[in-house]
Amino acid sequence: SAIIGALVALSIIALLLSLVKVEDVTLPPTVKYGLVFDAGSSHTSLFVYEWDSDKENDTGVVSQTLSCDVQGPGISSYAHDPPKAGDSLRECLDKALKVVPAAKHGDVPAYLGATAGMRLLREQNSSAADQVLAEVTKTMREYPVDFKGARILTGEEEGAYGWITINYLLDSFTKFSPKAHTWLRPEAANIFGALDLGGASTQISFMPEGSVMNQNEASKFTLYGYNYNIYTHSYLCYGQNEMLKRLAKELIAESAPSTWVHHPCYPKGYSERVHLSAFRTSPCTNRSDARLPLGDRTVTLEGRGNASGCLAAVRELFNFSACGQSRDCTFDGVYQPPLRGQFIAFSAFYYNFKFLNLTDGQPLATAREAIEQLCTRSWEDLSSSYPKEDPKRLLKYCANANYILTLLLDAYKFNETSWNNIFFQMKAGSADVGWTLGYMLNLTNMIPAEAPTRMKGHMPSLWAAAITFIILTLVLGLTALLL
Repeated sequence: SAIIGALVALSIIALLLSLVKVEDVTLPPTVKYGLVFDAGSSHTSLFVYEWDSDKENDTGVVSQTLSCDVQGPGISSYAHDPPKAGDSLRECLDKALKVVPAAKHGDVPAYLGATAGMRLLREQNSSAADQVLAEVTKTMREYPVDFKGARILTGEEEGAYGWITINYLLDSFTKFSPKAHTWLRPEAANIFGALDLGGASTQISFMPEGSVMNQNEASKFTLYGYNYNIYTHSYLCYGQNEMLKRLAKELIAESAPSTWVHHPCYPKGYSERVHLSAFRTSPCTNRSDARLPLGDRTVTLEGRGNASGCLAAVRELFNFSACGQSRDCTFDGVYQPPLRGQFIAFSAFYYNFKFLNLTDGQPLATAREAIEQLCTRSWEDLSSSYPKEDPKRLLKYCANANYILTLLLDAYKFNETSWNNIFFQMKAGSADVGWTLGYMLNLTNMIPAEAPTRMKGHMPSLWAAAITFIILTLVLGLTALLL
């Protein structure tokens, strides 16, 4: 009878277990990683990003894990020795693989985006540009990552991705709500504009009032479930390095045939010798100019430290007359709708104004005064005051600052009032401001969202009760059997 009782009890237990409620248990999302190389005109940087696999409205919530500056110049500088372009990336790639778990290496999408330096090389020598990209690709494929390709970004892509980065970091697209335990779009999203100044190009991107009239300058994105239509334009040959080359060429051409040329933007007491052949290495200066003598002559540039003369010389690099009376035009006949909202100015905008100790919110008159004081300082004074500063960079600050003023005020049409809407920044939170994060965010729209991992599980309270019932029944059944 005891055995029969035990069997009956076990049958009851089995029936109870079959009635225990089963729930779906969602496991935490896995972490994904991505690598993006920013191959600029003067240097290359690698950024490692990570995001949860269950994306928010099809756009990953991305954060920066690592940044690594590649040693040496930009990859376009290796046109005569392409294998070195690929080899230059190895040190940063090794560092990246150390921060990404080994089990995930094969699933890490890796990209290389080249900007204005490679755009210029492609114009000058397309086969050399192809060889550089081929060597970069060869190196990347040696590493256990999911290499997606190396390509040259258009200027508009560079500008638009920088705009995405800024607004992502400043929570303009989405913001986490602790109360709702989810990511929400701010009700009154404050969309910022982006101002980027590199070595070979400069970009402006912002969301205008209404639609962009000229569709050639429009970029459309879908981020976090919302559509954005922005104006963006890139000016090739208007980066600070190419601007300085163009400025020197114009000064030499205007003084020809003299071999001793006054440079208003260089400090007094500084002089340098340049070869005329140097102006034939870039499409920005390699134009036939009858004023320049033929051959590889040497010319000496002598600094004059003339602030007003520097500003006037820089203005000559822009063709403002091409716009006529049009208000929706910057220079060189380029369309631009009226400015709207606040702007973040980064890259060379930030570094030049940081040197001048200019901070956000200071009036335009303060910036002008600081620039004028800088330009009138002698080379002896500057070099002794900033012994740790790279001399090649130190002598360019006067020209760069005057160029920035001309670009922002005369070209983009900021004024005394809207000047306060410009914020010079290079970081937001722990992430660098630039195009790479925006590139990664946009690419996560192309990477399918990983469905949350689900498994069947029993409710803990009912499962514990069932286990307890089994043990008690077995104990009672064995006791009855022994008795």
